[in-house]
Amino acid sequence: MITNNTPARAGGAGRLAGRPVSRIGFGAMQLERLRTDRDAAIALLRRAAELGVDHVDTAQFYGDGFVNGVIRDAFRPEDGVVVVSKVGADPNPAGPPPLRPAQRPEQLRASVEDNLEALGLDQIPVVNLRRLDTRPGLRAEGDQIVDLDDQLAVMTAMRDEGKIGAIGLSGVTLDGLRRALPAGIVCVQNSYSLVARGDEEMLRLCAAEQIAWVPFFPLGGAFPGMPKVSDNPVVAAVAESLGHTPAQVGLAWLLHHEPNVLLIPGTADPAHLDANVAAGTIELDETTMAALNAVESAPTTSRSAERPGTIGG
Repeated sequence: MITNNTPARAGGAGRLAGRPVSRIGFGAMQLERLRTDRDAAIALLRRAAELGVDHVDTAQFYGDGFVNGVIRDAFRPEDGVVVVSKVGADPNPAGPPPLRPAQRPEQLRASVEDNLEALGLDQIPVVNLRRLDTRPGLRAEGDQIVDLDDQLAVMTAMRDEGKIGAIGLSGVTLDGLRRALPAGIVCVQNSYSLVARGDEEMLRLCAAEQIAWVPFFPLGGAFPGMPKVSDNPVVAAVAESLGHTPAQVGLAWLLHHEPNVLLIPGTADPAHLDANVAAGTIELDETTMAALNAVESAPTTSRSAERPGTIGG
């Protein structure tokens, strides 16, 4: 609940699983870079809360539990932070690669239990099922190719048991989302940015169904062959005219594009965190939006955008 002593929500107020949240959250994956300076990682999350960020995206496979442990110790009950985790892969510290698929129902359940223990929670507010049948990122093979209905059955059972509050999807196809709608999906995380808008039809479906759209790789460029928002000349020109960075303009465009968009930009740097949150204050008029909307979109994913052992979002 926002009180007089609570900062305004970063980027304004959005909705996630029926709860009001800041439209700009925090993607915690990069906190692993601060493994040797745990105090700095905690301080970064405390700074995010001070800036009005009240939802955080994580996973047990981020740093093999390190990131979840930092989240547990950084946030206080009065911060009102909604924790969103994901399952579908497990840490593989003896790798490379550092991750391995964990798509089978019993693995999904074990991953939820691991998240609960590491986060120190009785219930995870939202858990995203990370499918591995879309690029970019880790791919499922052999017995890791599991039917979506079988996965949703165990996710729904854990929701009924109270272990998770709501179910989201990540790395999902349009047909997969349509199949999953009866399960009560509250958010979708797919790779999406101003310069890679291949999932526009899925975004419109989410808007119609009041499902939060939470893009990962919101600035592109995370894999070889993926375009970067900051490299686009139209974005650069808009940024220069407004006195902001191209990255900030790319984030601002996402917020203006559809009201159900929530952002989870990640960083391990306090100055970068401040810049990401500041993107929520940028106003884009109709002329500027028209220019940005006209930017050519590349395919969302491609075979050239593969990096073994990496999972987006």
